[in-house]
Amino acid sequence: MTTTQKSALYAKENFDRLPELGKLASDAFKAFVQFDQAALQENELSAKLKELIAVAVAHTTGCPYCIDLHVKNAKNLNTTKEEMGESIMVATALKAGSALAHGVNALNAYDGTEDPELYKEEYFSRLGEFSKLNGDIFKSFVDFDTKSLAAGLLTVKEKELIAVAVAHTTGCPYCIALHVKNAKNNGASKEEVAESIFVATALKAGSALAHGVNALNAFDEA
Repeated sequence: MTTTQKSALYAKENFDRLPELGKLASDAFKAFVQFDQAALQENELSAKLKELIAVAVAHTTGCPYCIDLHVKNAKNLNTTKEEMGESIMVATALKAGSALAHGVNALNAYDGTEDPELYKEEYFSRLGEFSKLNGDIFKSFVDFDTKSLAAGLLTVKEKELIAVAVAHTTGCPYCIALHVKNAKNNGASKEEVAESIFVATALKAGSALAHGVNALNAFDEA
C-alpha cells in the first residue's frame, strides 16, 4: 500500500474489510445484517424511497461509505440524479433546521428561564424571535427550508418521510413532532412513518459499523 493510500482514511478499499468484523463479533454482526436487510426491504414504502431516505440519512451521519453504497443502490432502482439531489436538500434543511430549532433553548438559557424542563413543545413558539434578532438570515433559511420541502420530483409526502427519518438522526424533538405531523397531514400512515424511522435506525447503526473498518486499520497500525 502506498503512503498516499495509507493517509486516505476513507479509501473505498477500506470497506472491503467489513467482513472481518463479522468474524470478530459473529452473532452481533449477523443480527445487524438481518435487521438492516429487513429495514431496507420494500414494504409499505417502496425500496426506491427507502434508498432515498438512506441517502439523506447517510449525509446527516456523515458516512462516506454509506453514501457510496446507498447512492448506487438508489441509482440501480432507477433513481435520477435530480431525485437524489432533492433528498440531499431535505437532509441539509433538516440538519440546519435542527440547529435553529434548538435555538429556542438558547433563548431560554440566555433569558435565565427557571423552568427545569429543557424541552417543551411550547418553547418552539419562540422561534419567530430570531426574525427580530437576525432578520435577513432567518428569512433566507425559511426560504431555503420551504423550497427544500416543497413538491418537486419527490412528493411532499415523500419529502416529509425523509424529514422524519433525518430528524431521528439529528435527535431534534421539535423537528420530529413537526415533520411527523406534516407527514400525517400529507397522507402518510403510521406504518409508513415507522418504516422511515427504521431506515434511519439502520443507517445510523450502519454508519457506526462501517467506520469499524477504520478502527481495524488503526488497530493494525498501532
